[in-house]
Amino acid sequence: MIGLDKTSSIKSALIWIIMLVCSLTLSAAVLLSTMQDIKLQQQKLFAELDSYLNILSSNARDSLLSNDSSLEEQRLNSFSAVNMIHNLHVYKWQPATEQFDFFASYNHREVGPHPVQFSRLTQLHKPYVSDNHIELSKPLMQGTDLLGYVYMRVSRKEQSAYIQNRIVTDIIIIVIALSLAFFIAQALQKKFTAPLHQLLSLMQRVAKDKDYQLRATAAPLHEYNLLSRAFNTMLDRIEQQLLKRQEAEQEIRLLNQQLEHKITERTKALKASNQELLDTLAKLHQYQSQIVQTEKMSSLGQMVAGVAHEVNTPIGLGVTASTLMQDKLQEIQKSFDDKNLTASQLAKFLLDSKENLGIIYRNLDRAASLISSFKQVAVDQSNDNRRQFNMLQLINEVLLSLRPNLKKTQHIINVDCPANLNIDSKPGPINQIFINLIMNSLIHAFEQQEQGEITIQVQYVQQNCLIRYCDNGTGVPENIKKRIFDPFVTTKRGAGGSGLGMHLVYNLVTQALHGKIQLESTLGQGIEILIEFPVIDTSNTNKT
Repeated sequence: MIGLDKTSSIKSALIWIIMLVCSLTLSAAVLLSTMQDIKLQQQKLFAELDSYLNILSSNARDSLLSNDSSLEEQRLNSFSAVNMIHNLHVYKWQPATEQFDFFASYNHREVGPHPVQFSRLTQLHKPYVSDNHIELSKPLMQGTDLLGYVYMRVSRKEQSAYIQNRIVTDIIIIVIALSLAFFIAQALQKKFTAPLHQLLSLMQRVAKDKDYQLRATAAPLHEYNLLSRAFNTMLDRIEQQLLKRQEAEQEIRLLNQQLEHKITERTKALKASNQELLDTLAKLHQYQSQIVQTEKMSSLGQMVAGVAHEVNTPIGLGVTASTLMQDKLQEIQKSFDDKNLTASQLAKFLLDSKENLGIIYRNLDRAASLISSFKQVAVDQSNDNRRQFNMLQLINEVLLSLRPNLKKTQHIINVDCPANLNIDSKPGPINQIFINLIMNSLIHAFEQQEQGEITIQVQYVQQNCLIRYCDNGTGVPENIKKRIFDPFVTTKRGAGGSGLGMHLVYNLVTQALHGKIQLESTLGQGIEILIEFPVIDTSNTNKT
């Protein structure tokens, strides 16, 4: 909106526009006319000086050939009738010395002598105009031979006086023309603004008294009549709108009463629906938590089955070796009782016993390692407490617990983790994350591959643990990639897939570890998962 201090009246605007247009056009016309006249006068002056210079050259050539300087002085004095000529010089060229000699001169009686211009003669072929004088020269030739130079110095006093008179005349003309324009503008603005003032007064009355029955009268201006008709039409429509508004207000009062009654009823119904929705949502969260917990226990159960199968092998070998030793011991005991035990039998028994004990020890130690690793992983999975642990050791324990699933395949797992990276965090969620990611690759990514490759990279950067998990499997379809962390999203629908694996990973990263996860994948080129969560580095090495 334009501020009142920035507005202007039509009266002042009309006067200023007329004055501005007149002053600009008049000034431009006078300026162009003056410049053209001054230029024309200067051209006439140069032409006149050139004719004088031609006369001087013709006379001076004869004087130089006859070497009669007194005659030339008399000829130069004849220019005393021309007041604007102040100085005339004639110079003679001396071929022997290749220099000019002063030959003759004329000096106006009010000016006096002017210094010789030996060095400037060749530079004044075109008129040189200074503030007060015009200087020019012309060579005197005899065929191709240079006889000398004629130099002329002319006053610009008459030309300056003419220019001043012309400027004064132009200023007077401009002032007279602008005065006339001002009086004309005053007369025009009265004719144009008087009807507008009448219309403005009518508008103020309508605004003050709210009397919309008033109407604007006609005026001798066509545009004003159009504005008056438009204003009268506006008043008619306002009257009609006021009547309609009164009727509408009455209808609105009735509708408001009905609406208030309906809103009261709908509010009661909405409160009941909201309470029912809250109850349903609470049950849904409870069911979802139960399903997620079931998924965690399901993965733990699969691990138990795999470890049990893996432990059976060394225990079976140990049982076989111990049974064999028991049979050998009974044979030795019988030979000893029958007193026919030989040294060779005893030596063979001792050798077999040593081998069997070695087999029993190695397999029991292997079973103990598997059980210890599984126990640590199981404890971590069921415990969300923080503790200090070695990251590489935790990854190796997870891989050892998944060995029954991995040894059936030819897949390769590459681990890039600093051996001395000790951190303070929650190993349980990290265990579960690695197990779910690896099992997800085995089940989904490498379904069509005999030998896949998994890469796990771990770094510690600025109080954060960065995990980069990659595989070169089939990748994730575009229609699933954006929903990969939503619950019940799976490509194995109807084939045993629950769709909760990646949802569980997302919850573990964002809620249990307070971190963030990002997945990038192209169909047919595998996946790349970036996980970042805050930890405390308890190792003594320099941080990355």
